[in-house]
Amino acid sequence: MRLAHVARIGIALAAAATAALAFPAAASAHVTVNPNTAVQGGYTKVTFRVPTERDDASTTKVEIAIPTDKPIASVSLKPVQGWTAATETSKLTTPIKTGDGELTEAVSKITWTADGDAAIKPHQFQEFDVSLGPLPQTDQIVFKALQTYSSGEVVRWIDEPAAGAEAEHPAPVLKLSKKTDTAAGATTSAAPIATATGSAPSSSSSSDGTAIGLGIAGLVLGLAGLVMGILAYRRHPAPSA
Repeated sequence: MRLAHVARIGIALAAAATAALAFPAAASAHVTVNPNTAVQGGYTKVTFRVPTERDDASTTKVEIAIPTDKPIASVSLKPVQGWTAATETSKLTTPIKTGDGELTEAVSKITWTADGDAAIKPHQFQEFDVSLGPLPQTDQIVFKALQTYSSGEVVRWIDEPAAGAEAEHPAPVLKLSKKTDTAAGATTSAAPIATATGSAPSSSSSSDGTAIGLGIAGLVLGLAGLVMGILAYRRHPAPSA
């Protein structure tokens, strides 16, 4: 009975550690914008990271909505090998003034469509770079996204952030700080970076890495506890009835 009790404790510890290890991966498997901070009035280069979460389908199309209530005058796309990019524009209710004159319409949607075998395979991701600016005078930009799979399924990453609640399908959000607020790693350069396809993100993944490391440590400790309990039982067996 004592050995069975020790084994149950060890298994429970191992299960808890495994759950901790699996949670960060599940929590981060959605469409994101990286970096997720920038400065109002400036230019920035952002990367939309799109992972494929299905085991039996690939991502064939990605659509990103650009809000026009606080329009962005300049939207430039970096080519992605194997993907065709297209933009849509919408007329602005209130034109905005730019260095080149009055702007009456702005980009309201970007669509990337995979050509041939370029679709994002299961358990891989792709990154799509966009240069934006000048950024509007607002606290954040919510980029609602649609992800289309080869099976025909469409996942709508459109849930806006809400206080005290974790959205099931959160939209990518770019937080904007004022020019006088130098906090938090805002990116003002529009210099492009290489697009990556692989099984692990290339940036903004330090928090996920830390969580995974903690999960592995917990798993090791749980297994170590099980082994130590069994050894202790062997050294000091329970007295005979």
